[in-house]
Amino acid sequence: MRPDTPAENVDHVAEAARLERTAGLYPEDAEHLLLQASAHLELAGDRPAATALYDRLLQSSDSDSGSGSGSLENPHLVRALKASNLWEYGHEAEARAIIDGVRAEAPRDPAPWVIVAESLESHDELEAAQETFTEAARLLVSDAQEPPYSTHPLLYGRHRVRRMLGVPHDEWDTLADTLHSSSVSLDELHDPKRVWSLGSDNPAELEAEISRLRAELGAFREALSRPFPVAVLHWPADELAELVEAYPALADEYPSHEEHLATIEASLRELAASGTANLGIVTGTVPSYEAFAASEGASPGEAELLPQYATTLAARGKAVGWPPQRGAVCWCGSGAAYEGCHGRL
Repeated sequence: MRPDTPAENVDHVAEAARLERTAGLYPEDAEHLLLQASAHLELAGDRPAATALYDRLLQSSDSDSGSGSGSLENPHLVRALKASNLWEYGHEAEARAIIDGVRAEAPRDPAPWVIVAESLESHDELEAAQETFTEAARLLVSDAQEPPYSTHPLLYGRHRVRRMLGVPHDEWDTLADTLHSSSVSLDELHDPKRVWSLGSDNPAELEAEISRLRAELGAFREALSRPFPVAVLHWPADELAELVEAYPALADEYPSHEEHLATIEASLRELAASGTANLGIVTGTVPSYEAFAASEGASPGEAELLPQYATTLAARGKAVGWPPQRGAVCWCGSGAAYEGCHGRL
C-alpha cells in the first residue's frame, strides 16, 4: 500500500532513505520497497528523485533480463507510476509517451491501467481517461463471472469519468453500482455538482456533503482494512525437489509435485465455495524458507512452519490473486492459459 500521509506528519525523505537501505538488505523485496520509497519522495515534493528511483528499477530490470537472471514483477506498474509522476512536474510529452506504451502493451494487472487513466483524468483528459478505463474493462472484466476485487477500481473510475462527461449509464456502470458497498451511491459520489456544495454558505448543503464524505471515508477505510490474502503456498518443481531432498520429513506433506499443484487448486476452490474472499497464492523458495525458519528459531523440516511462511510472504505483498484474470497464464508456471490448465472444470 502506497503511503498518503501529509508531509507535515511524516519525514518522507527520511522514510524514503530508510526504505532504500532496507532494499539493499533484502534484494528479493527491492521492487516493493523502492516503490514505497518513491511514493514518499513524491509526497515530499522531490519528484525528480522519485523518477530516479523508477528509472533505477526499470534499468535493473533491463539488465537482469539481458543476463537471464530475472526481471521486475510488474514493470507496467513502475512505468505507469513514472508517467504519472513525470506529468506532475512538467514532463507531459514523456509522460504521454509512456502512457501510450502501457496501453499498447495491454497489461493483465488492473493497477497500471488505473494509474494511467487517473493521470489522464487529473489533467482534464476525460475522453482519453474514459477510453483507457474502457480498454482495461474489455480486457480484464469477465462477463461470465463476478469481477475480481482488483478490477473494481477500474469500474469505479470508469463510472466517475463517464459521470463527469455526462454520458448515459451502460452495463458496466450498472455493474459498478452493484459492486459499490457504500450507503451513498456512485452516482451521488461522482456527481460533478458535489464540489459546488463545498463552497456553499448554506449549512444544510454543507451538512449533507459532510455526511456523504463520511460515508465515502468509511468505505475507503473498509477497503484499507481488508486482510492480507488467504494465501496458499506453491513450490515450483525444482524448489520442491530441493526442499524434500534437504528435509525428508516434508515428504509426507508433498508426495509429488503434481499432487501438490492439484491440492493447491482444490484448496482454493473449496475456500471460494465456502465464501472466503481475497484468495491468493505465494511462491516459495528454499533459501527464503530457510531464512524464515532461522528467524523463527525453528527447523525447516517442521511442517507446522509452512502456513506461517505462506502468511509472511503474503504480508510482504508477495501474494498473487486467485483465480487469475481471464486469458492469463496459469499460476502453476506451465505457461498455459489458466482456463486450459488448472482452471479446467
